[in-house]
Amino acid sequence: MWHPVFASVRARAALAATAVVAVALVVASAALLLSLRTTLTGQADSDAETAARRVAAQLASGVSYSKLELPDGEDSPVQVVDGQGRLRAASDDLEAISGTGVTAVRPGTDPAQDQQRDDGGDSGGDDRDDRGDDGDDASDDRDDDDDPEPGRMADEVGPSEGSATVDGDTADYRFASVELTTRGGESATVHAGAPLAAERSAVRTAATAMLIGVPLLLVVVGAVTWLVTRRALRPVEGIRREMAAITASEDLSRRVPQPDTYDEVAALARTTNETLGALETSVERQRRFVADASHELRSPIASLRTQLEVGAAHPELLDVQGAVVDTVRLQQLAADLLLLARLDAGERPGQERIALPALIREELSQRTGDRIAVRNEPGEPATRELEVIGSRRQLARILGNLLDNAQRHADSRVTVTTRVDGDFAVLGVVDDGPGVPLVERERVFERFVRLDDARSRDDGGAGLGLAIARDVAERHSGRLTVGGSADGGALFELWLPRCPDGGPRYGSPSGHAP
Repeated sequence: MWHPVFASVRARAALAATAVVAVALVVASAALLLSLRTTLTGQADSDAETAARRVAAQLASGVSYSKLELPDGEDSPVQVVDGQGRLRAASDDLEAISGTGVTAVRPGTDPAQDQQRDDGGDSGGDDRDDRGDDGDDASDDRDDDDDPEPGRMADEVGPSEGSATVDGDTADYRFASVELTTRGGESATVHAGAPLAAERSAVRTAATAMLIGVPLLLVVVGAVTWLVTRRALRPVEGIRREMAAITASEDLSRRVPQPDTYDEVAALARTTNETLGALETSVERQRRFVADASHELRSPIASLRTQLEVGAAHPELLDVQGAVVDTVRLQQLAADLLLLARLDAGERPGQERIALPALIREELSQRTGDRIAVRNEPGEPATRELEVIGSRRQLARILGNLLDNAQRHADSRVTVTTRVDGDFAVLGVVDDGPGVPLVERERVFERFVRLDDARSRDDGGAGLGLAIARDVAERHSGRLTVGGSADGGALFELWLPRCPDGGPRYGSPSGHAP
């Protein structure tokens, strides 16, 4: 259940957009800070390695410990350690160091070196250094062919992180350790550092900027999303207000405002107006239906009441036959209205397998009181090719209504025909009456509609027979059409889909497919 604050679409959209952007910004910020730190740390490692290799190159080329040119301690603190772990050289002003594995900052002050000096083991080394220095001086006068083999540096570098105090200032450094072999065959290690102050400062600056900028950006995103969503949903509010007004006034002729756009809101407005139009048509049709039904029911009821009242006062004047006719008419009208109500309620037809020729013979056998005898002219197709799926009772009702209509208008002939047209079985009812005018051929299928000529010759029809016939045909996935016959009368044709295995297929009928 949404909190009332987030009940609106605008609030939820703004919250969702802000949350998505917040997650994206947090992930991006973390990745940026990590990338920045990795890049700057890598740069510090590269600087430290460069400084270490410069010092190591001097040693490898024969420069003695005492004559090494070391970089400034603040830029790159350096320690040079021999193979026995003794500190042999260090940067000036270096006061303390950690992270290299050697804590001494001045040659001869580390415990291991002092212990060796007490044992007398270091004097030889000093003499070797002095001799080495002298030898280096003398080597300048010798030919290049007499020089010893140059020293070698290891390709691998051991990185580490620690701190150093130079001239009273303590800072963090990245250290690179380069191992080498001097010309004299002695091993040594050079530790050189690169400051991390720039890396730390850049990361802190970026983090501070993100801590300030990300919340501000989220506020902007939320506000913009709120405003944009509010503007986008403004037509929806107009639709809601108009729908509320329509509901209150019950005026289905009103329509909701439709934006002049092609987005989903405009589609919603168009669909809503279409729904209102269909609802208005349905309600108007229902009102018309009730009014017409009341009018049609009033006549036979009033006639029947009059006859009964006269018969009660004057039994000798009671028209029993007329009362029976009015009662039958009333019964037929009530049955028609009940069938229409069931059709409007969505009653589905049955799923019987029905042969149209047999249905026609059965219906004609029951029509003994017709004014004109009905002729049955079956077509060439076999009975199995004229089989359809549906409700036998409802299809018989269509045929009966078409025959009743033909009986009212025919002069001397009414004919029933059957044929196959592609995937459809076609049942036709033809009369030789005046026919149906072209402009009235759709109107005759409306409920309670009777043409002027029909009114003059009507023997009790209420104008529901053809409307019922078309509704039933459409419920059977078919179609009922009206046209002109060869002798000038009316031709009503019922198109029904044939059974899937009812015979060969010839394609859909041109211009008549439902």
